[in-house]
Amino acid sequence: MIRMKIKNNIYTVLLAVGFTLMVCSCNDWLDVQPKSQVEDSELFTSQQGYKEALAGVYSSMVRDNTYAKNLTFGAIAVLGQEWTSFPTAAYEDIAKFDYTTTYSKSLIEGIWTTNYNSIVNVNNLLSHIDGSKKLFSGNNYSIIKGEALALRAFLHFDLLRCFGVSYTQSPSKPSIPYCTTMSYRVSPQLTVQQVAEKVIADLKDAADLLKDTDPIVTGQEITELEDNGYLKNRQVHLNYYAVRGLMARVYMWMENYGEAQKAAQEVISSDAFSWATVDKLSKGEDNSFATEQLFGLNDDLMSTISDYYFNPELSTSSFSIDQRTLLDYYDQETSDYRYLYLFQSGIGELADYRFSTKFTESSGDDSYYTKKLPMIRLSEMYLILAECQYRNGGDALATINELRTARNIVTPLNELPEDFYGLLVKEYRREFLGEGQLFFLYKRLNRPSILGTDADVIAQKAYTFPLPISETDASQREDNR
Repeated sequence: MIRMKIKNNIYTVLLAVGFTLMVCSCNDWLDVQPKSQVEDSELFTSQQGYKEALAGVYSSMVRDNTYAKNLTFGAIAVLGQEWTSFPTAAYEDIAKFDYTTTYSKSLIEGIWTTNYNSIVNVNNLLSHIDGSKKLFSGNNYSIIKGEALALRAFLHFDLLRCFGVSYTQSPSKPSIPYCTTMSYRVSPQLTVQQVAEKVIADLKDAADLLKDTDPIVTGQEITELEDNGYLKNRQVHLNYYAVRGLMARVYMWMENYGEAQKAAQEVISSDAFSWATVDKLSKGEDNSFATEQLFGLNDDLMSTISDYYFNPELSTSSFSIDQRTLLDYYDQETSDYRYLYLFQSGIGELADYRFSTKFTESSGDDSYYTKKLPMIRLSEMYLILAECQYRNGGDALATINELRTARNIVTPLNELPEDFYGLLVKEYRREFLGEGQLFFLYKRLNRPSILGTDADVIAQKAYTFPLPISETDASQREDNR
């Protein structure tokens, strides 16, 4: 699978993209037909242009460098020791937390430049939208601006999780720039705390814009006759509840457990999302837990991901887990729906390995369940809520058991173990396998070790990527590790 790769530092990205917005075709996703390289003078003179610009940002996130591989099942999952077998040529250095080799540097720079390129495009949209209010019908101004602000926060936060030390370690440590304007000037490097506060500020503004306008909140039924159905399928947009879910994730990072609990509880109490059912799972119709996704990216190449990276007949390009390790992941609970329905056995010499089917296309014909790459899910809200309850002396046991029951673990926990955070790590590992959340949990908790490796990850500064050399050379950045 070949996808566009962009390799520039922030400064040169701004120079290259300052007057041009790169967008890709995703008609099935946002019900628009974006162009490529549309001049600002044309793009931002109509409501349709803004829709195309926003669609272009979402499309730019579906890249191997980031959410279509390395920030989900690729580099970040390898760092979390999720797989027992993976493409060694590309990932053996990363697996050892060696960030100095050519392969590692390339992976790290790819994450940096791809996300910042998307941020440039978000800022381009935001720099025009307030002067164009008259162009919009209905609530589209508030919704498009709200989504754009949320996207800027989402992209920066994942860069912070990669290139900033954990909040627990040092909120005052220099980390990354937070870019909010279209400018040729190099953006200043901010501390971990400053970036996190800017993320929250953008998310608060996004929530204010979306709370009374987003159909997922108001219950407004959207038909194809209304604005060509633009506001349908809110789960593949950063909708209001996805914003609140992301706020819960960020507040956990900032150790603000009270606000994290409020945000997670609001999402759960909304009843806007439901647990995946055994009927859909057993038939292979809902491999990505579509009903549970607060936010997912639409990826037209999902089947290519599955065929190439999770092929039970290939070893050199595939990611997999040996059967014994997989059983350990699920604590021998073979009734667990995730164990039963989200893996297939290898073929021939690979018979002892299990390959995830999370990225396999739905076997059904309902488009709702297809091409959804999970970014934020309902189960994370339960785990955030449980952790907050535990920290505050509440009933975390009932919350944990509700998730376990939804996954068909027939024996509930009678009590929480003494090492609650060890339990939390195991729950994240089996729940978010290949989704890019486990390594960041280890980092947030500042755990001295990662299951599956004897490395002292704190001593090796393994939780924080070094800034790309191109960025430090161009901008004279301070040490971020």
